[in-house]
Amino acid sequence: MQTPDTLARIPQLRDAHSHRSRILTAARQKLRDDPDASLDSIAQAAGVARRTLYHHFSSRQALIAELTQEAAQALQQAFAATRIPGADPLAEMARMALAAWAVGDQYRMLVSLGRRAVGREAIRTTLAPAREEAVATLRRGQDEGVFADHVPARVLAQALEALMLALAEENTESTWADPRGEAAATAFLVAAGVAPRVAARRVRDLLRDAEVG
Repeated sequence: MQTPDTLARIPQLRDAHSHRSRILTAARQKLRDDPDASLDSIAQAAGVARRTLYHHFSSRQALIAELTQEAAQALQQAFAATRIPGADPLAEMARMALAAWAVGDQYRMLVSLGRRAVGREAIRTTLAPAREEAVATLRRGQDEGVFADHVPARVLAQALEALMLALAEENTESTWADPRGEAAATAFLVAAGVAPRVAARRVRDLLRDAEVG
């Protein structure tokens, strides 16, 4: 049974959750556009006082750390949703590329923060769990002759990761747009050593199946 004190705290807890959510949303947008955005500008965009922001996040670094972890978790969850037991490496890697594109806001956040605010090494560490899954799929595909084996799977995974991040950045900052990720996923597979026509066909098939499903 809830006590009067507990009932009195419920609105406060709801307000705190709402404030935190608004701060994270505002920070995600502001830092994506400007990795050097100040806490004052983030608080203003969130519609909260600076002291409220500090109540939830003790420093700018703490706020950024929360956002990078959020982005990494979104990517891992997207990867997990694409897993199909017994899928061939090509289909699995194509699904990973499309899944990464589907969480584009978080991915672009990693791009922005990676420029200055966090650093390349920190971003690599954050992406490590998702990368390990990609490395395993690439290695299996290399063993089966699906992907190029001129470099080790781990090196290839890092190169493909950099390509996807670069494409995500261009999707935001240039006139080029790839809403569904078809071009990006195709480029990803081609860079992995898949013939362009084969890569394009496989990505189109997956997108069509997703629409039907």
